[in-house]
Amino acid sequence: MAKDVPLIILASLALLIFALMLFGWYSRKRRQAHIGLPVVPPADLADTDLRFTGKYVATTVAGDQLNRINVHGLGFRANCLLEVHPDGIVVSRAGSPDLWLARSEVRGVSRATWTIDRVVENNGLQVIEWNLDGTAVDSYFRMDDPEPCERALDSVVGNERQSQ
Repeated sequence: MAKDVPLIILASLALLIFALMLFGWYSRKRRQAHIGLPVVPPADLADTDLRFTGKYVATTVAGDQLNRINVHGLGFRANCLLEVHPDGIVVSRAGSPDLWLARSEVRGVSRATWTIDRVVENNGLQVIEWNLDGTAVDSYFRMDDPEPCERALDSVVGNERQSQ
C-alpha cells in the first residue's frame, strides 16, 4: 500500500495538468469566438497547375507569433495542399474544411524562422498574412518545395515579401 502512494500522487498530478491544459484550450476558443468562419473556396474555380504540398503549422494573430488562433479548426497542424489561383489561394488541410484566402484579403507573403512551438532553419516557414473576417492573421506553412511555392505566391498573389 505504501508503494502505491507515490504512483497515485503522480497520476493525480498528471491528470490535473491535463485538465488545466484542456481548460486553457477551451478558454482560448471562448476568447476567440468573435472571429468569424473562414470562407470556403468558390465552386467555379478553374483548375490550376500551381499546387504545393507541405505542412500547415499554425495561424496566429498578426504580429503575435505566440497567439494561436484556436477556432474553426485553425489550431491543429496538418498536411496541406496550397493551390494558387489568380483570385486567391485554396488551403486544403487534412481533416479540416478547405479555406479560401481571397486575393483582396491577403495582406502579404513573407518568411519566418519560428512560430508558437516550431523553430526551423532561417526563413524556413512561409507566412501568408491575411484577414479572417476582419481579424488580421498570419498562417504559417512548412512547404515541401518552398522556392517554387514562394514564386507562385509572390507572382500570382502579387504581394512583396518581407523577411521576419
